[in-house]
Amino acid sequence: MKIRVATYNIHKGVSSLRSTPRVIALKKAIAEFDANVVFLQEVQGRHDRFQARYGSQDRGHRHWPETAQYDYFAPDAHHTAYGMNAVYDHGHHGNALLSCWPIENSHNHDVSDHAYEQRGILHCILGAPECQVHCYVVHLGLFEGSRGRQTASLIEAVNASAPNGEPVIIAGDFNDWRNTLSDKLRTALGVEEVFDKLGKRSPMGDMVRSWAGRQPRLAPARTFPAMLPWFRLDRIYVRGFKVNQAQVLHGPLWAKLSDHAPIVAELELTQGPCAV
Repeated sequence: MKIRVATYNIHKGVSSLRSTPRVIALKKAIAEFDANVVFLQEVQGRHDRFQARYGSQDRGHRHWPETAQYDYFAPDAHHTAYGMNAVYDHGHHGNALLSCWPIENSHNHDVSDHAYEQRGILHCILGAPECQVHCYVVHLGLFEGSRGRQTASLIEAVNASAPNGEPVIIAGDFNDWRNTLSDKLRTALGVEEVFDKLGKRSPMGDMVRSWAGRQPRLAPARTFPAMLPWFRLDRIYVRGFKVNQAQVLHGPLWAKLSDHAPIVAELELTQGPCAV
């Protein structure tokens, strides 16, 4: 069984500088992923101010959807789940999952580490053909200590909900610019990041590490800022899947949509009842 997945921090559907709505263009961009499953972060479930300002008809178009963003972005016949994290007087936002397969169950784990950052992990069980796939949409905090504790909560949640080696996809914005969390996830959950084997590495560097008895250097792709990505913030970790392809979509067109660049990956199941 093959699955095409994408992860994208959409910056609440507005531009980074002037908070101009980008929801119409984002809907088209998400459709271009042609993904079976899309992991979204910073999704507006409700924003009364933007709705009042941009929700009216202008030359036949609405610049802000009447429905929640996760429903608006979902392609026809897709299923959606939403984990509300940050709540304020005029609305709320959080993580979301869009799936072409039924979402049999969903649960939002509150992993907020302090009062100034509301964070969550949205766990969804997908009824994919012939087997279930566990998906976890992640958006970790800005502070390293918080991210460490939130990663411990993620590990605990995965081990509790998918304890028998079931197929797992964990994706989102980890804010882990120093890449201190990947080894913990690999060790505790048996996952690999999609660029672990596909990413470019230096043959000379690998040879020197081999002589020194060290493992090859593994690093996620650069995804932030979207115009010229430098920081490695966004990730897709998988268990039970072979990674056939992975790429970061970046450049001027994507920079107009969000401050993060999306990652799209093609996976093939290698274990479980539907590994055919």
